[in-house]
Amino acid sequence: MSDRFANLKKIPEQPAARLLAAANAKLKTALKAPASATVPVVLAELEEVGAHVDLIRVLSVSLPPRECVWWACLAGRDLIGPEGQSLCLTTAEAWVFEPTDDIRLRLQTVLETESSGDKTAPCATAAFYAPGNLGPGEMKEHPAPIGVVAACAFGINLKTLKLGPDPETRFNLIIDRALDIARGGNGKVELAEPTSQEGTA
Repeated sequence: MSDRFANLKKIPEQPAARLLAAANAKLKTALKAPASATVPVVLAELEEVGAHVDLIRVLSVSLPPRECVWWACLAGRDLIGPEGQSLCLTTAEAWVFEPTDDIRLRLQTVLETESSGDKTAPCATAAFYAPGNLGPGEMKEHPAPIGVVAACAFGINLKTLKLGPDPETRFNLIIDRALDIARGGNGKVELAEPTSQEGTA
């Protein structure tokens, strides 16, 4: 198996199929690996066949919720640029560093008042539901929508594909960020230089 998927200590040692089912997510790729295959085994197979979108899907359901929110926030920062302003993004980032009910209530307010037209709204949505319920207080008794955190992270990461410099390079950045987070890092991986020279003079 590729060393690329070694030492993913934050990812549960459970079958990838179980994690996908728990998030109500499906792959488009027909896997050869058995249903009992762990996440690293499935990731390696998907890499081998170039199934980048499915690879990101598996990572989205495998990262713990807080780490998954941070992965989404990195994509959100890409979308608005280093000078961009977004209360959805900054509040989601604040929740990652301090996942308290107070910040969660701020997330709720931001989602109700500031999220319209905000590219990074999925970050705030993911952060709000990451504790696994519908909110602080009495709402804690009600479960969050199934797979909402994974879906938000998956969607916002795919939106960054349009930023380039080319799909392969961007896919690898998205994947390497998640893998770094899964190893306990901060996910701040540098964008690699494009590997293809196509179209150059």
